[in-house]
Amino acid sequence: MLESLRSSVRVSELRSKLLFTLAMIFVFRLGAHIPIPGVNPEKFAELVSSGMIFGFFDVISGGALKNFAIFAMGITPYINASIIMQLLTVVIPHLERLKKEGAEGTKKITQYTRYLTVVLAFVQGLGMVIGVKGSLVNPGVLTYLATALTITAGTTLLMWIGEQITEKGIGNGISLLIFAGIVSRVPQGITRMIEYLNAGTINILSVIGLVVIGGLVIAGVVAIQEGQRRIPVQYAKRVVGRRVYGGQTTHLPLKVNQAGVIPIIFASSLLMFPESLAQWFASSAPAAFYVQWFGWGTAAHTIIYALLIVGFTYFYTAVIMNPVDVADNIKKYGGFIPGLRPGRPTADYITKIMNRITLAGAIFLALIAILPSFVLVATQIPNIYFGGTALLIVVGVALDTMKQVESHLLMRSYQGFIR
Repeated sequence: MLESLRSSVRVSELRSKLLFTLAMIFVFRLGAHIPIPGVNPEKFAELVSSGMIFGFFDVISGGALKNFAIFAMGITPYINASIIMQLLTVVIPHLERLKKEGAEGTKKITQYTRYLTVVLAFVQGLGMVIGVKGSLVNPGVLTYLATALTITAGTTLLMWIGEQITEKGIGNGISLLIFAGIVSRVPQGITRMIEYLNAGTINILSVIGLVVIGGLVIAGVVAIQEGQRRIPVQYAKRVVGRRVYGGQTTHLPLKVNQAGVIPIIFASSLLMFPESLAQWFASSAPAAFYVQWFGWGTAAHTIIYALLIVGFTYFYTAVIMNPVDVADNIKKYGGFIPGLRPGRPTADYITKIMNRITLAGAIFLALIAILPSFVLVATQIPNIYFGGTALLIVVGVALDTMKQVESHLLMRSYQGFIR
């Protein structure tokens, strides 16, 4: 890994991509500290600190939510819009046809995703502003609209920055922005733990326990992210003119964690809605009942959260990978799985294997998501937002980015060999 980084700095093209990526991340971090006018940041920071789920989204936004900066919502509306468009692709025939048209169809779906992002950002921003109207200096209709439009503009700018990083930089831009937001909170977390140690709130054993748990989680994340079930596929020989094609054995890789971190984000977004309503109407009896029995950290909330993650993992895996299409593509190119007939039997076999490994990935994601609650009990360190979900995102993005760097270096080596 270190050798790949040193090699990438020596290559001018990769060096330019890395510098462009760092420049865009700097703009993101700068915007996370530019507050929106007319908002009392101290009052809003207290509201964010009062809820663990707000703390999770504050980690993703790199502290912009707690500062109520122009990037307060981060890239969350774009993630939600992408998930909605992927789900609608399965339901709406027009979108399904666009997806099969190749690059032009994908470009059109991306355009629809941008429009939906703007709409979701405005709706969520307006709801956030109305919900935290106590933090506004001069509450009113014009203030609500101006603040919501500012938040929407910030999210739109982040979406553009992410796309520019993907196009002109290294790695997936949206993932790297989330990665930068999470990593930027690490120094603050270390400083907070040092303060707890000096104050006697925690002891050194708690810190050692947190480090050990973090190391085990990182090892588990790497194993699950890289883990895959390889199904052997045999291609028959074909004679086309004077050439013979096929005749080799390859494999179909099925990843254990096919859905990535999307189910956790989707489940968190879904549970954030009632949590927000309960905090905004804290004086009402239904809100008090919800906080007491279903609030963040309760047993019921943890169980529902885990079940939603398992369900969304299966659902999202089924959306992004269709065993029938995979079986048809294998059959189209003259391939078959040894011991199985092409077509429907192959699709059923792939479905059975995928359901089994998806169960392992779904349980792992659920355990990762509820990890902060157990870490809090085990280490007695309060306000741990940098939990398993954050580690899952950080490790996953780091692995994907390094793979892209290595692929660029490999492609350049092949070019030099040919010359």
